[in-house]
Amino acid sequence: MARILVTDTIQLGDASYPDMEIDYRAGISRKELLEIVNQYEGIITRSRTQVDDALIQAASQLKVIGRGGVGVDNIDLEAASRRGVLVLNAPEANNVSAAELAIALMLSAARGVNRSDKLIRQGVWDRKFLGRELKGSRLGIVGLGRIGSLVSRRAKALGMTVMAYDPYITRHRAEELQVELFDKLADMLIKADFLTVHTPLTDETKGMIGTAELACLPTGAVVVNAARGGIIDEEALFAALDKGKIFAAGMDVFVLEPPSMDHPLLGRDDVVLTAHLGANTQEAQARVGAEILKRTVLALRGDFSQGAVNAPALAPEVMSALGQHLKVGEALGKMAAQLIHGRVRELQIEFSGNFPRDPDPIAVAVTKGFLEPILDEPPNYINAPAIARERDIRVSKILASRSLGYTNHIEVMVRSNEGTVTVGGTVLGHEPRIVSIDHYPIEIKPKGVMLVCTNYDRPGAIGKVGTVLGDAGVNISGMQLSRVAEEGLALFVLALDATPPEAILDMLRNMGDVINSLKMVRL
Repeated sequence: MARILVTDTIQLGDASYPDMEIDYRAGISRKELLEIVNQYEGIITRSRTQVDDALIQAASQLKVIGRGGVGVDNIDLEAASRRGVLVLNAPEANNVSAAELAIALMLSAARGVNRSDKLIRQGVWDRKFLGRELKGSRLGIVGLGRIGSLVSRRAKALGMTVMAYDPYITRHRAEELQVELFDKLADMLIKADFLTVHTPLTDETKGMIGTAELACLPTGAVVVNAARGGIIDEEALFAALDKGKIFAAGMDVFVLEPPSMDHPLLGRDDVVLTAHLGANTQEAQARVGAEILKRTVLALRGDFSQGAVNAPALAPEVMSALGQHLKVGEALGKMAAQLIHGRVRELQIEFSGNFPRDPDPIAVAVTKGFLEPILDEPPNYINAPAIARERDIRVSKILASRSLGYTNHIEVMVRSNEGTVTVGGTVLGHEPRIVSIDHYPIEIKPKGVMLVCTNYDRPGAIGKVGTVLGDAGVNISGMQLSRVAEEGLALFVLALDATPPEAILDMLRNMGDVINSLKMVRL
């Protein structure tokens, strides 16, 4: 009989598993946990318990770690993978709750619910306020993933016309949902009476709804963010509300949580505020616990098909032979996703040289890495290929006979309607390396924050960029430079200790005599 230790407060549901012994010890101390963890094959946590390398090392029998909810920030995935411990999560359990909150914020903002509630409590019976109806209005959704799709269905039931912007959703999927899909964000915004965002927070989506985007909306639009703080620029939103451009807003998330008491949005009657409550319903919390217990039990029985987050979802012999190559593959996919623009059509993976075994699992790693920055729920080794097919991204594999001077080499080419990006990688001295970007030879460790620039190959170009970053207090921890010809464009990659402020990135992009293109990458 396998034993499972539950270390945090979580509702496990009513299901019975006779072949499992479940020890519920919510709130267990770190000291006691380290003393007894070696008795268990499975651990189930929420966010309180830090499942770090020391704990994983102490858990000599551990096979599965289950994390209730989406995030796995409190789990050392690398240490777990090294030990062959499978990490699971249950991200889908919160979807309905998150979608319903977005709709609730739309309705509350449009009808001035919080404003009227506040006035009545002050003894003021004000019936002059005129709200907005959702029926007959046009809703723009940024991000038509699982939560965005649920929002679209509920909005249609309320009589709204639904539009969406999502470069990674196919027209076929949009047609199934009866949603009009736009290739350009601005083209959707100019028609949207209501706007809601449902994307992950990445360098690409941070501040994506800013001053220019809010200006595109029809006067009197309602704006909602129940996804991640920072997707909608809070200062720009305040300014648009202040000018009367935006009728009202609903905010469940903020850049800094909780927001400070002097945050400008807190003092406005035309903004409905909730405290990051997207997942906070009794039903969602019950689903999370029951689902993560079920998945942990299935994994301990040998079924790894649900919720696997890390590489041990693959067979142990695959991990043993291809562990570092899988890391390269994930890094290449993640980098390509952050370098490409437009609607992605194809992901082509070319293998050359000699690999320890069949490199097919590396293609899965590339696909998983590519999808991670663009999904609101992290993909895993089991579902990544299916998600790519669902989004009509063609994944092809090529075994090449050509030699590129490495024992083995992985090249990833991504095609979109706006262009092509190519990145290459290998394992050097048992360490993953990225060795080319758009055919510029380069060698960098796939880790941390990077500034990837193509520049006009002139004296002092890199120095000017370094000066701007230095003046902004951004430290450069490493640099690699490459050029393919004596004249024309060169490429350089700067490893940074922190992400530069957006204003500094804009300053660099506007150095037209030096910079041809500039992109931020996080690995």
